[in-house]
Amino acid sequence: MSKYILDLILQGENQQLDFKHSISDSKKIARSLAAFANTNGGKLLVGVRDNGSIAGVQSEEEFYMVQAAADLYCNPPVSFVSRVWDIKGKSVLEITVEKTEYRKLHEAPDKDGNYKVYIRVNDQNFIVNNIYLKAWNRKKFGRGVLIRYMKEEKLLLEYLAQNPSVTFNGFKRLAKVSRYKAEKILVNLIVLNLVEIVFGENNTEYKLVK
Repeated sequence: MSKYILDLILQGENQQLDFKHSISDSKKIARSLAAFANTNGGKLLVGVRDNGSIAGVQSEEEFYMVQAAADLYCNPPVSFVSRVWDIKGKSVLEITVEKTEYRKLHEAPDKDGNYKVYIRVNDQNFIVNNIYLKAWNRKKFGRGVLIRYMKEEKLLLEYLAQNPSVTFNGFKRLAKVSRYKAEKILVNLIVLNLVEIVFGENNTEYKLVK
């Protein structure tokens, strides 16, 4: 049965898999739980180092830290399923989170204690922006989009056909529109599945959906 966990570890950290040597801060773990729930679900393996080597944990103590993260520091709380695996005498705690079915996204505290919505991109958690939130709500609740194909939309789509991506401020300057109008255009095109958001360490960018 340990082959299951060993095979998971061999995948390395990714959008649906995160390794934790141990848990010392429930608030930090809450960000990972919320990000998994807000994206496509995922697994947290506690007792595994970033390089994939097994450290082992006191599984009962770590479970209560995860439970505190899910119940106290995620809003709304995140449901999870746990299982303890014995790998050569060392315990690994597997936490499985499903994609949320709630009518709102989960929030977790940032480094300053302010509650933010996180999503999982590759092996990192990112705080989303207002454009993401507005597009998510529009898609979630099925509100349609009536869009006039104006020069600003045409300009953006033509630009992205020739360039890999554009930042929000880059588009605003390119189209010479207000912040409000630039945001509205991007939300509409995301809901129509023509444009997607790309979150990165340095910039949030927008590109054509392929």
